[in-house]
Amino acid sequence: MTVLMALLVGVLYAAGTYLILRRSMVKVIFGLIFLGHAANLMIFTVGRLTKGVPAFVPEGAAAPPVPFADPLPQALILTAIVIGFGVQAFTIVLFKRTYQVLGTEDLDEMRSTDQLPTEVKS
Repeated sequence: MTVLMALLVGVLYAAGTYLILRRSMVKVIFGLIFLGHAANLMIFTVGRLTKGVPAFVPEGAAAPPVPFADPLPQALILTAIVIGFGVQAFTIVLFKRTYQVLGTEDLDEMRSTDQLPTEVKS
């Protein structure tokens, strides 16, 4: 199962990187989403995949019984999901406003708006 998750994380990172390097804003947003999911799955996989018991310590014991599910990666993933959602929402609003102002979603065409006009008045 761990090998399958590692393979899935690699595929998501590769797809996310590929999409971020495309010229379309929509593809950039999907690339960010794929990278966020890949990071969450990586944290989840590193925290050991156990079909186990919650990490409750029974009364009188010093540690939870083995195997137990580690709650720290799950808490980190919940935080990462919220932060990723905020970044994705900000990116969508930013790209929407950019499209409204420039009238294009092609990132190469947006670069041409940064250049100075050929005729400069003094």
